[in-house]
Order: sequence, then structure tokens, then C-alpha cells
Amino acid sequence: PSGARRVEIVLDAGMNPATGKRRQVARRFESEAEATKAYARMSSDVSAGTFTTRSTKTVEVVCRDWLAGRRVRPSTLANYADVLKPLRAAHGAMPVQRLEKAHVDALVTSLAAGGLSMSNGRPRRPWSPRSLNLMLTVLQMVLEDAMRQGWVVRNVAHLVDRVPQVKHEMETFTESDVRKVLKAAESDRLEAAWHLALSGLRRGEVCGLTWADVDLEAGELRVRHTRILVDGVVIESTPKTAKGERALPLPDSLTRVLKRARTRQAEDRLRLPGDYLEGSYVVADAGGSPMNPETLGLAWVRLLDRAGVRRLRLHDARHTCGTLMHLRGVPVAVIAAWLGHTDAAFTMRTYVHSQDDALRSAASVLDVVTSA
Repeated sequence: PSGARRVEIVLDAGMNPATGKRRQVARRFESEAEATKAYARMSSDVSAGTFTTRSTKTVEVVCRDWLAGRRVRPSTLANYADVLKPLRAAHGAMPVQRLEKAHVDALVTSLAAGGLSMSNGRPRRPWSPRSLNLMLTVLQMVLEDAMRQGWVVRNVAHLVDRVPQVKHEMETFTESDVRKVLKAAESDRLEAAWHLALSGLRRGEVCGLTWADVDLEAGELRVRHTRILVDGVVIESTPKTAKGERALPLPDSLTRVLKRARTRQAEDRLRLPGDYLEGSYVVADAGGSPMNPETLGLAWVRLLDRAGVRRLRLHDARHTCGTLMHLRGVPVAVIAAWLGHTDAAFTMRTYVHSQDDALRSAASVLDVVTSA
């Protein structure tokens, strides 16, 4: 009845993971029996290390604070924030302690079907298994941090099944394709970009290469800078890993191409004496400005159409470099160093692929052996 005396319990809830101080939790109940039952349950949770105090922290606040505490590359942080957007839009206002496996399962199903809208109201395209699994991995990291701070009892993202992924074989150009592309590139003012890409440089490394990184006399270039897109904005960065920063000897053919690129830029500077930006980049537009990575990707597609070869991504030029080196007998460890990889096994697994001509050669060798 109204005004009846309530029973209060005070529980020593152990150490607070967030502050390192001991916690005391007070709760009130309508009856002694109810209080006794609650005390036993709470004591059991404390002993099991699963006790959490009541918190009004929302999914949005937990995601926001977790992102603010990351010490990662800007591009990585942007990827984390991007994959968390649907969760924050759908359940951002929900207390994180109420987030259940069913909520995450339903979100994955909706994203896979393209059933959710973006912030501008336009429908989302169905998410790929890779993107869905990345979202689950990032959410698992967010909730793991929340568990350490005592805000949630369990990590519900850990309970959600990952989406099966079908590994697609990377496509690469044959030697004949490469010759066609480079022949078409001879009249292209971005010729150097295409040679650099087919020499194994990433798109961002191609855009970030400066003349200070190139020593034509010594026949060497250094990969030290990248220009990448983060949330639609181009930023200057460094290679992804320590191995990514590397010095490469220049083949004679690439040396000749770089000399032509320098001559083209000198001609552009004479043609636009007052307006030419005194750019230091090897790959630049007619006004001397460094190239936007996205613009370079579009120019690549036009080049492939002129060359009459199938359309592959600009990044596939890098795969092509590794594959053709492998087919020519270059050791995998050397290919890994050339491409700027830390792990030669990753290079073999990801960047080196068989081609039909090589498989036919293998078949002919087998035919000789078995027919003897």
C-alpha cells in the first residue's frame, strides 16, 4: 500500500572497471522477500564478474565515445564510422543495456536485403557479406569496450553469426593486355600514372608521389606519401605499414616515361605561366594540381576502353604486377618487398594469381611427363 516501508539493500559490487574504485549499489524493494531474492541474484553476478550498474548510456553515445578514443589512421577511422552508421540510425537512442542479439540480427538481414534508407532518405544498396561482417567486427569491438567499462553484461555482437563470404578470384591482365594498355597510354598526359600503377604502386601512392621522391640519375624512386579519400575529402598520409615506405629501382622503361612526364609538366608551366601551380607531384593535371584519386580511377576506365581491353579496377593493375612477376619466376619474398607487404604469405594468397596461359603451359609440362 501507498506509504508502506520499503526494504533497501546495499551491495558491494566490486571494482568499477572504468574508475578502478570499489562500487556500492543501493536498491529499494517493496518487500523483504523481493529484496532477499534480488540480493542473491546480484551477489551471484558480482561473483561471476557479470554485474553491471544501471546505465542510461545509449548506443549512440557508446559508439561516439568509442570512435573518439581510436588511435588509428584517418581512413580506418572513417571505415569504422561508416559501418556503424546504420546501427546508430536504427538503435542510437536505445540504452545500450537493452541492445539484444535480435536487434543486430534484424539489422544484418535488412542491410543484406537493401531494406534500410540512408540519412538522405534514399534506399541503401544491399550490403555485401564483407561489409556486413566488418560491421559486426567493429560492433564487437565497441561492445567489448563497453563490457570492460561495466556498461553491458555481454557482447551481443559476438553471438551473431557472420555472413558466409564467397572468395572471388582476382582478375589480372595478361602481358599482352599490359602492352595494349601502355601503347594506348603513350598519347595520354597521365602516362606516368599508368606505368606506376602497373609497376605495383597503390592508387594513393601514385597520386602522392612527388618529384622529390624520384632520383632519375640514380634510377630510384621512394614511396613515402599517399593521397587518399576519407569521407569524400582528399588527405595526405603515409603508407599503410612501415614496409609500405620503400625504395624501388627504376626500370629503364619507367625512367623514360618519368622523363617525358617532367617534360610535359614543363610545357604546361610555359603555357600557363601565371596560373600554373608550381606542383611537386609526378602525376598532376594540366594546371599543376595533384590528382584526385577518384578522378584518376575514372581516367583509368577511359584508358582501358581506348586500349580495347576488359575493364578491371585500377587496383587490379597492382595485382597484375605481382602476378606477372610471379609467373616470370621472381621469388615471392621479393614480390612482397616490391609491393610493400610485411607478410610474403599474404602476398602469395592475395596478390599472386594464375592465368590461363600459365595453366596451359603447366598442362603441357604435365603432358610431357605423363607421356614419357
